[in-house]
This record gives sequence, structure tokens and C-alpha cells, in this order.
Amino acid sequence: MSITPHYVTVKGLLQTRSFAIDEYQREYKWERANVEELITDLLSKFAAFHRPGDLPKAASEYGDYFLGSIIVTQRGTKNYLVDGQQRVTSLTLLLIYLYREARKRELPVTATIEPLIFSDDYGERKFNLDITERVPVLRALFNGEEYDATGKDESIQTIVSRYQDIVDLDPAEELGEGLETFIYWLIGNVGLIEISTASDAHAYAIFETMNDRGKPLSPVDMLKAYLLATIDDSADRANANRVWKRTVLDLISWGPEPDRERDATFVKAWLRAKYANSIRDRRAGATDRDWELIGSAFHRWVRDNAESIGVGDADRNLNLMTSEVPFFARAYRLIQDASRTYQPGLEPVFYNAHNDFTWQSTVLLAPLNVGDDEETVRRKLAATATYLDIWVMRRTVNYIRVGYSNVSYAMWSLCRDIRGKSLPALIDTLRAKLDLDETDVSLDGSPSRRREGIKDLRLNQFSRRYIYHLLARLTAYTERESGRPDPFEGLVDRSLSNPWDIEHIWANRYDRYADQCPTRQDFEEWRNHIGGLLLLPADVNRSYQDLPFDKKAPHYAKQNLYAASLTEAAYHHQPQFAAFIEREHLGFRPYHEFGKAEQQERRGLVLELARRVWDPARLEAYRG
Repeated sequence: MSITPHYVTVKGLLQTRSFAIDEYQREYKWERANVEELITDLLSKFAAFHRPGDLPKAASEYGDYFLGSIIVTQRGTKNYLVDGQQRVTSLTLLLIYLYREARKRELPVTATIEPLIFSDDYGERKFNLDITERVPVLRALFNGEEYDATGKDESIQTIVSRYQDIVDLDPAEELGEGLETFIYWLIGNVGLIEISTASDAHAYAIFETMNDRGKPLSPVDMLKAYLLATIDDSADRANANRVWKRTVLDLISWGPEPDRERDATFVKAWLRAKYANSIRDRRAGATDRDWELIGSAFHRWVRDNAESIGVGDADRNLNLMTSEVPFFARAYRLIQDASRTYQPGLEPVFYNAHNDFTWQSTVLLAPLNVGDDEETVRRKLAATATYLDIWVMRRTVNYIRVGYSNVSYAMWSLCRDIRGKSLPALIDTLRAKLDLDETDVSLDGSPSRRREGIKDLRLNQFSRRYIYHLLARLTAYTERESGRPDPFEGLVDRSLSNPWDIEHIWANRYDRYADQCPTRQDFEEWRNHIGGLLLLPADVNRSYQDLPFDKKAPHYAKQNLYAASLTEAAYHHQPQFAAFIEREHLGFRPYHEFGKAEQQERRGLVLELARRVWDPARLEAYRG
């Protein structure tokens, strides 16, 4: 049997090499959380070595980072990935992002990154992921072009989504002047074990052994073994083992498809929420503390912190395994359910999930106590999620990033401050935090960052996902307050055959607005402002997007009330809509034309609606 395992760096793995996968292999399925965790881990490890002012050459002296193993088999001149396409694909997307960021800054490292993304095949680019149907999307991302993944297969849609997640996370901004040094460290010090075989049979035998018979104990298994070790009574020990196994099985089998990583994800969220008392200092070279160590090796962290957590004796371990862990696992599954389906009373959880706020599950567990009844649990989850909903929106309308690593410190601090609070105390704490927070950042603006909030909110690469969310919320709020069913879940459902899209009220025709906009740039800024945007079904958007306003308006009249409110028709025979306008003193009115002055009015309406949708007073509804 010809099997060769060897350690390779990212550069050694990808330079002038390409990989294919078999058609029957599963799709590229990484989620945003996977990408965030990878990037956070890389940035955290790099920060442990990097000192401000280090030149790229210093990276050669930094420590290494291990990404696990992959299995490769060779057929003729082609390398096939038997195991590892998720990591290799994600690495490729990260390298494309880093290439484009380095190119913006005119850094010479671009020439080093290029051969890791594609090689020269007789004058044509051959991407390292040599998968025919994926080449067009990789080419578009590499060239910085828009790519419409609508109707494409799952892997292509996921590639586009995960690349956008990397752009949203924007590790280059966090790295600052250290970007070039980080790139050299990534390609030269980050590595994997590549197991190469000359036979498909050998490759798949190794794959099955590594993922079945020879599978090592997981961190969750090792945590269980540590906790069971002190329980001497055989009946108690058997009961603890039975309850633990049932809890883990319920976690990994939950949802539309099993996820064997979900038990570990839960344990990290629970331990951080309830027990992390420290976090790495926000300075170069700082060492990892509770928050980071739980994320990297929670089983060892529990053992090393047994006294502060209160584990180590039979009674405490038994209680933790049969009561505490099952309680928090049930709450975690409730959060996951509410993140996927729009549930009455837990709508804020769904809102944060739609905004891809990855820390939500951790933070929502923090105020819970094992003795809380079901109603108290739901109210605490809803109240905390409402706080996050307001906190996230205040920042995103001011172009402040809320990605995994950007807000890690803030989320640790929040968990610490709300940990185990009673429901009234929780609401009081969250209200006080929002009141204090508003002095620095609000929907109206962020003085410390010279932003004007919604008054300056325009559609761009960063804001697109948040503007889509904001428009869906304003549209749903207008419908609900006018006595109609809540349409939010449908407005954001991208699996529909005719999903909703962002509509520009101004068509992309500068010539029509040249008398109002002295330059093309001025026109683009006005056209892309939140005050000039709506949500419409995709087919309506495509059909009428190039028409002038007076031709679009009759079609708006047939749509949701937020869009229809631009026309006279919305104000005829709509008593509940009229009552809503009067009750809330809102500036809805119809328009016969829609130029700068009219859009300026509409901006004011957007701000007034947003103040109501993201009103901190919403927290009081959960006080009981």
C-alpha cells in the first residue's frame, strides 16, 4: 500500500497545484460560523506572535498553526480531494479576499498569492479548485466582479455567500499595517497533514478509518470522561452517562440534517456564557484567556478551572451532567429553532439570525438559570435578543462592523453583566446599557465616527445585507400596524422561486436626473440612499426597474403598503393604514414625481419608522 503522509504549508499545498473532487462527493457546505471561527482562530494565533512594526520577514520566526489533515489520491495527472474540500475551498476564498485587499494597497505580496489561487496552463488560468462548474464563480470573485448565483447549485451559492461573509468580516481592516506580514505567515506557517495515496481504494479506506472505526475521542467525549471519573456510585454513573448521551444525540440530530459538530458548538456557547471570567487583552502579543481557551480546547479548560467552575466532586459533576447541561442544551435548541423559523414571541431571535449575528446563541444563554421555568426562559431569550437586535442595527447603519472578531470583547462583557440575572434585573440592565450606548452610537448617527446613521445610509458592499434586513423590517412593521399579517419571514426567504429584491426607485439613468445631480457620483449617492429603496418581488423588480417613476408608481400600488405608500392608491379604502399614520404621526404621503426633495422627505420617514421598530421600550413587553 503506497500511502505518504507529510506536513505541508498552505503554500506547499496550493502552489501550482490543482484539485478535483468526485461528482458524488457532498457539496461545499461551510456556514458563516465556520468561516468566522477559522478567521478568528487565525487572527488570534497571529496576534500572539505579531508586534506592531514587524516587517513581513519577521513572519518566518513566528509559530505555526495546524489546520488538520486532508486525503488526496492521484489519477493520472489529476489530484482528487477525498477529504478536505471544505477547508481547501474556504482557504481559497480567503486567499482571493487577501489578494484583492493586498492589490488595493499595492503590496508586492500579490505576486506571491496569485500562484496559490491559480496556475498558468498554457496562457490560461487553471484554478487550484479545478471543478468545472465552480470555475466561473471563482474567476468572478478573483476579478472583483458581481456573480449572480440564483438558480445555481448549492456549492456555488455557498461559495458566493461565504466569500461575502469574509468581505463582511474584513480581517484586513483588523490587521491594518500587519496585513502583509499576516499573509506571509498564513502561507508559510499555517499547514496541514496531506495523506497521499496512489489508489482510490486506499484513499477511501483511510477516510473511513479516520471517520469511523479509528475516530479519536472528541473534546465533548473527553469532557464527559473527565466529569464521569469522579462519580463512583455505579447507578449515578450510569444515569449521568445515559442523560449525557441523550443530550448529545438530541443536539447533533436536531434540524433538517445532522451536524456532528453541534454538541461542541453548544458546549463552547454554554461555558462562555456562564463561566468565562476573562478575555485576552486587546493588544498585540496578549495571551489567550478564558473566552479564547474555551473556544480552542474547552475540555482542558474545564479541567484546569475545575475549582472556579465548581466541578471535580461526584455530587457537582452528577448535577452538571444530569441537570445543568440538559437544561442549557434544551435552551440552545430552542434558540436554534427560533433562528430558523419565525416563532411568535421569539421573533427577535430570528431577526438576529437573519443578520448572521453569530454570537447570539452564546449571549442568550448567559441570563438563564437552571431553575427558570419555560415562560421565564422564553422571556429572557426574547429580551436579550431584542437588545442585540437594537445594538446590531445601531452599529450597522453607522457602518460599524459587528462580525465575530470585531465584537468578541463586547459580547464577553455583555455575558458577564447579564449572567444569571432575574427577568426584571435583566431588563433593567439591558435598558441601562442601551441608554448609555445611545450617547455614542444611535440610529441618528455616531459622532465619534463622524457618521450620520440612517441619514447617511447607502447601498454598498458592506451595507447591502443590513439594508435588505432594514427594508424587510420597515415593510413588515407597516403591514402589521395596518392590520395585515406579518410578512417578514417571507420577505427574507431566499429559497422562494421569486424572492424579494432591493428596488431602486430611481432607475439607473443618470440622464434623467442630470439637472438635479451635477455629477455621476452625486447621482449614485442619491440613487443608492435608503430613502430611495424598496423591497419588491424579483420578477417585478426586473420588469420595471428601468422605467421612470411615473410609470413605476402604478405597479408599486399593487405591492406591500410601504412601497404602495408612494402612490395615491394606498390612501384609498385603507382605514387601518390611515389610522396607523395618524396614531404614530408619520410622514407617509403619495408622490407624483420623486426627485431629490421627495427623497429627502422619505429619508425622514425611514428614520421615524426605524425609531419605532428599534425602540428600546420594546424590552418592557417581556417584563411580565
